[in-house]
Amino acid sequence: MLTTEEDPSTRADAPAPTSTPPKAPPTPGRCLALVALLSAALMALHAHLPNTALNLGSLFQTLLPWTGLAVPALLALAAVRRSKLAAIAVLAPALVWATLFGPTLTGTPTDKGTGATGHGLTVLSHNVDEANLDQAGTARALAGAKADVLALVELSKEATPVYERELAAVYPHHAVLGGVGLWSRHRLTEVAEVEIMPWTRAMRATAATPEGPVAVYAAHLASVRVSGAGFTTARRNEAARALASAVRAEPGPRVVVLGDFNGTYQDRALDPVTSQLRSAQREAGNGFGFTYPAGFPVVRIDDVLVKGMDPLASWTLPATGSDHRPVAATLRF
Repeated sequence: MLTTEEDPSTRADAPAPTSTPPKAPPTPGRCLALVALLSAALMALHAHLPNTALNLGSLFQTLLPWTGLAVPALLALAAVRRSKLAAIAVLAPALVWATLFGPTLTGTPTDKGTGATGHGLTVLSHNVDEANLDQAGTARALAGAKADVLALVELSKEATPVYERELAAVYPHHAVLGGVGLWSRHRLTEVAEVEIMPWTRAMRATAATPEGPVAVYAAHLASVRVSGAGFTTARRNEAARALASAVRAEPGPRVVVLGDFNGTYQDRALDPVTSQLRSAQREAGNGFGFTYPAGFPVVRIDDVLVKGMDPLASWTLPATGSDHRPVAATLRF
């Protein structure tokens, strides 16, 4: 007689099979807290974000001031979810952002210089835009700023005579090379092109000020693009390295570099230049000093960078007919 072994699980006295209860999904509050902590980490470690083929690190640093918008957004979501955990976690990105930019917003710069009045050297930089339809008005606005030295970039052949004519009464000395030019109340010597690109986009001259010579650069680094290929910066970065080499070889103690850098001071791709120089806006400005686009500026890609001089004040001027806003600074010897 054949017999089969009884399945223990079918016996009446067998214990009921046990099962592992499914893990509860993360709550919305925990997810928000995680996002807040990740935001804080990205802000704090922005200098270490990888610049892969898409150059996302540079793009993140270019828009770094705007990362603070994550704080009110996350705080509002925490309030909607009534999550104390998320609300507490939002303190992390808030503190990091305040550490990065608090001094920028709370700084109290000295009074703006008035140019040629013994309050230091006042310099002004402006990308005047080749497509500017009000060149004469732009020139008159710049002359009215009463700076000692002007650096203009993106000058077209057609526009250059307009600026020369409108600025002649205020600035007896000037030099234009290609699309860049310098206008000065003080005599300009040693005028020369700085080769940063195949065509002229930078120049250097020595301004003979009463307090001593100052090497002044006008520079317009290559443009960048944001597209499906990422943040395209290779040509700009190459131009920055060439400009940095010229600044590094500068024999004099006082250097001022003015222009459109097509990148912000925080963008580490510009380190070859910015590691040698200080931003007047960061040291003596009030606020971010955004310059582009002129109608609603969101980034500061135009700047005044200095070595061997102390920034006393830095500010952004009202919009002209250009797509950039002018920037100015007063420097102390």
